[in-house]
Amino acid sequence: MPGLDGDEELFWRSLVELLLRLPRVLDEHFDREARVGMTDYSVLVALSEAPSGELRMGELAEATALSRSRMSRVVDDLVRRSLVTRRRCEQDARSAIAAITPEGLAVLTAAYPGHVARVRSLVLDHITKSEMRTTTQALSRVLTALRETTAD
Repeated sequence: MPGLDGDEELFWRSLVELLLRLPRVLDEHFDREARVGMTDYSVLVALSEAPSGELRMGELAEATALSRSRMSRVVDDLVRRSLVTRRRCEQDARSAIAAITPEGLAVLTAAYPGHVARVRSLVLDHITKSEMRTTTQALSRVLTALRETTAD
C-alpha cells in the first residue's frame, strides 16, 4: 500500500495535532474557571440535555464517545463532587442511571459562557461559514464510519 501523499500527510498531521492540542487547551481553561475538565463538561451537557436530566450509563457513554469503564470512573468522580447522582435502574438492576444535580447544572451554566468564547476564539473565528459547512460534511462521514467501527 502506498504512503500518504503530501496533502494527505499535511491533513493527517494537522488533524492529529488538533485532536491532541485542543482538548488540552480546553481542559486548562475549564479547570481554571469551573473546576471541571472537558470530559466532565461533556457529561454534564449530555445529562442536562436528556429528558429529566438523566441517562443510563451506556447511553451516557455513547453520547460522550467514552468507553463504559471510563464513563464509570468519570461519573464516580462527579458523584463525589455532588455534580451528579447515580442510582440503580428500577427496570433493569444491572443498569445504573446518572442524573445531573442542581450543583452540576450550576457548574455547567457558569462554565458555558467561557466555553462558547473559547470555541469561537480557538476554532470558529479562523474558518468561514462555507469552510465550516464543508468540514462538517466531511467530519460527519468520518464519524459515521467511526461509529460503525466502534458499535457494540
